[in-house]
Amino acid sequence: MNETYIVKRGDTLYGISNQFGVSVSDLLKLNNLKNNVIQIGQVLRIPSNIGTNPPSTFQYTVKKGDSLYSISKVYNTTVDEIVKLNNLKNNNLSIGQILRIPEDGSSVTTLPSYVSYIVKKGDTLYNIARNYNISVDTILKDNGLSSPNLRIGQELKIRTSKEGLEECFGESYEPEVKDTIYIVKKGDSLYSIARKFNTDVNSIKRKNGLVSNTLQIGQSLKI
Repeated sequence: MNETYIVKRGDTLYGISNQFGVSVSDLLKLNNLKNNVIQIGQVLRIPSNIGTNPPSTFQYTVKKGDSLYSISKVYNTTVDEIVKLNNLKNNNLSIGQILRIPEDGSSVTTLPSYVSYIVKKGDTLYNIARNYNISVDTILKDNGLSSPNLRIGQELKIRTSKEGLEECFGESYEPEVKDTIYIVKKGDSLYSIARKFNTDVNSIKRKNGLVSNTLQIGQSLKI
């Protein structure tokens, strides 16, 4: 029996597919959709075998420079296996795409843990790396950067430890929650920000010591 999901503002088929651990092609086929266009309030059927991290697999987020071949070599699998497991129609990948990778059974995969950092005036890769006790090369690699040049407001992924997190297989797990720094933009409200980060207004207010819902453009919020 299939589950149902009601489309909300900001939803995309790609985002919904990641949320429920299914492929976009499965959603298209099950709902008789001709393209990826969906409407707010639309009811979608979701395959009943939903869930993230199915047994003997883990999730991998595609980074700049990745290819199916390079990913398969790192995780001791094959391109064909990744294509089959993710219902891919070709070998093209997009940055941020979520892939299921078969776990080879030899060891538990260790994945790094990240926090989000917003570049401020005067920042350099060197002082950011020093503050977080990691190398400049690590920041460059994790963010797909080809040069050390930064721009104010740029968001960087920063490793919080050299060891990272152990990814669980088969059963869900609760990762350690790290603060994300969000810079308020024109049109933002506490409600829209809370919805974007899957939290609630009161939690954001408590975290940031806010006594009202008023925000300022350029204000930094801990999420």
